[in-house]
Amino acid sequence: MFTGIVQGKAVVRSLEKKSSFMHLTVELPPEHCDNLQLGASIALNGACLTVTAFNKNRVSFDLIMETLRVTNLSLLKEGDVVNFERAAKFGDEIGGHLLSGHIHQTVTISHIDKPENNWILWFNITPEWKRYIFPKGFVALNGCSLTIGEIKDDTFNVFLIPETLSITTFGNLDAGSLVNMEIDAHTQAIVDSVEQYLSNR
Repeated sequence: MFTGIVQGKAVVRSLEKKSSFMHLTVELPPEHCDNLQLGASIALNGACLTVTAFNKNRVSFDLIMETLRVTNLSLLKEGDVVNFERAAKFGDEIGGHLLSGHIHQTVTISHIDKPENNWILWFNITPEWKRYIFPKGFVALNGCSLTIGEIKDDTFNVFLIPETLSITTFGNLDAGSLVNMEIDAHTQAIVDSVEQYLSNR
């Protein structure tokens, strides 16, 4: 389980691609490697991955076909930077919203507005997932818990504060970039329940 509060950025140090499989090694900041264990869960760009090996602050993961299909991790190259969050522990402060680390789909940045002291990212979204997007609702983008701003046609936006831009990789993204999206589970459950109720009336 994760909170959507990105802890920092990790650098891709090596990757080995095979058919429907990728072995990925990233370098975490040393201060975030306390009590690291094999089998631990770490979210990279919001995708929950299992630690398969580590050496000091270099941590490795195995990505299989479904992860590569659904997420933007299949596009990584050596030297790229990803958001990371280690799994939450009981007693941790939940500053964002609860996340499973299971990505629903990638969304494309349609454009970025940059009024003074602000960044506004606009994303394209398919009808399948648009029904779970509401103004002031929650969505996780590349593992970051964000509040939805506006919805226009088949796009929605989020507003980023300078702190979010400094801690995450959002400041490095451009129009056309693919971003991992996880829908808020509570919103999804409510919408699905209401739709099922109305269809059975």
